[in-house]
Amino acid sequence: MSVLARSPLARIQAHLAPLQPLPPHRCLRAPQCGTLMVRARAGGRGERFNLAEMSVCRASVVLDDGLVGHAYVAGNDGRHAELAALMDAMLQDPTNGQRLWQAVIAPLARELEQRIADRKREVERTRVEFFTLVRPEDACA
Repeated sequence: MSVLARSPLARIQAHLAPLQPLPPHRCLRAPQCGTLMVRARAGGRGERFNLAEMSVCRASVVLDDGLVGHAYVAGNDGRHAELAALMDAMLQDPTNGQRLWQAVIAPLARELEQRIADRKREVERTRVEFFTLVRPEDACA
């Protein structure tokens, strides 16, 4: 589900296009947008504190065969949440789940890994190394 939540809606739709038509479904919970509190730890290990609020959308769908899917995605795109929930339900189908995995999830995961690697290279290119020079008069004898 992380791959679907972190992939842009346009890329999900592009990978889903060859698999049309999508199975009939209905919303158990229509897409709803709201905010969540993001918590952090001081120094990564210290006391927890409320860092900020972020927008999220959630949705739940049920396929005609009874399989249920749920999704939460960052942002306020209800269609993204609904498609992610639909794919969550479709992935539970033993006959078509593997086909969906190979056609949609695996390529999206590769694209996500590539975006992360590109970002790391970009950050690494601008990294600054700090060091301290000790002046001879400040050195301990």
